Amino acid sequence: MSPAGDAVGDESFLTVEQAIANLRGSDLGLRYYAAWWLGRFRVTTPEAIDVLIDSLGDESDRTTEGGYPLRRNAARALGKLGATRAVPALIQCLECDDFYVREAAVQSLGMLGDRSCVPVLMSFLASGLESAQAESGGIRLPHPYNAILETLGALGAPEAIPLIEPFLNHPFEILQYAAARSMYELTQDPTYADYLVQALSGEKLTLRRAALADLGAIGYLPAAEAIAHTLAENSLKLIALKGLLEKQVQRTTPPSLSEGAIQVMTLMDELL
Repeated sequence: MSPAGDAVGDESFLTVEQAIANLRGSDLGLRYYAAWWLGRFRVTTPEAIDVLIDSLGDESDRTTEGGYPLRRNAARALGKLGATRAVPALIQCLECDDFYVREAAVQSLGMLGDRSCVPVLMSFLASGLESAQAESGGIRLPHPYNAILETLGALGAPEAIPLIEPFLNHPFEILQYAAARSMYELTQDPTYADYLVQALSGEKLTLRRAALADLGAIGYLPAAEAIAHTLAENSLKLIALKGLLEKQVQRTTPPSLSEGAIQVMTLMDELL
């Protein structure tokens, strides 16, 4: 991480010092960009973390629909920066009216790996499928269930299994996938991962993309061939295979490579 007065990257020649100053300023556009920039360039100075946490309570940058764009960017940045001391403030964001602020906060809590948020996340699922339905004729859900399900799995919260399991039968396939991903992470039962593999042959590209992302996130090696032959963009297949490869590398001692890692690397080479 560069000193405060140094430019990082070449985007608008912004410096860490300027980004922090902009985030404290009054120009809403500059503040929004500064929050993104600090996360993008992994600026982890205490001052940067402080100003991002302060931005989670911002009231000035609000859309006509009631959203809080700056809060969203600040929440995302704090997850990327590994700022664990932001956990209480991010949990507080779960009470925000803005759906996307809540979603960004949940995702960042998952990145930070602090299980203190688990009870709050479980509370969103406590009412079951009856409350987790879109408004009549729409696709908008009351809460970011996809992120909540994924985060509970990533945080290793087996106590949430009874609340997650019903979402395997949610009318939205993408929530079924999130629940299967979470259940696999919590139980290591391949039945759930195989459900995601089956989803790779579905009719809708958007759902095939979602299944690719979920399989990459859990690093499920038996899915390697199916991922490589999915009818989707090679770039997305490569990202998913990269997730599998990273999981294999974690299980071996460098410079050794497992047979699984070699298999995945071969498949990746064929897609390039």
